[in-house]
Amino acid sequence: MLTTASPNANLNPLGITLLRLSLGSMWIAHALLKLWVFTLPGTAQYFVSIGFPGILAYPVFAAELLGGLALVLGIYARQVALALVPVMAVAAWVHLPNGWVHTSAGGGWEYPVFLIAASIALALQGDGVLALKRAPLPWAGAEQ
Repeated sequence: MLTTASPNANLNPLGITLLRLSLGSMWIAHALLKLWVFTLPGTAQYFVSIGFPGILAYPVFAAELLGGLALVLGIYARQVALALVPVMAVAAWVHLPNGWVHTSAGGGWEYPVFLIAASIALALQGDGVLALKRAPLPWAGAEQ
């Protein structure tokens, strides 16, 4: 007989917290790559080379950095995770021609797609523990 109660149910919030912290760290790293490695003007030039206005590099950097910080701190983490999905969806679309593996020349689409999946999983699961500011999502039940 299958039961819905898991003997490890009390560990679920810790797992969600680990997901939130890891995901936030990845978003921060993604932003800092643009700042410290490629530089923001270099990122703007790359955006132009793929058909986007270069000025978009700056709000994308800000969204990734501030969104990552919000996730790490647990400030509206579920909503922030969902808000960042379109940013990474565009990144996946840009890298699609390069192949699956992100270590491919020009970067593949596997890393952006994984961040999309992790962001959606966090939005569906909740904030975990040690979140500073929680807000419910419409589909979430009483336990959030």
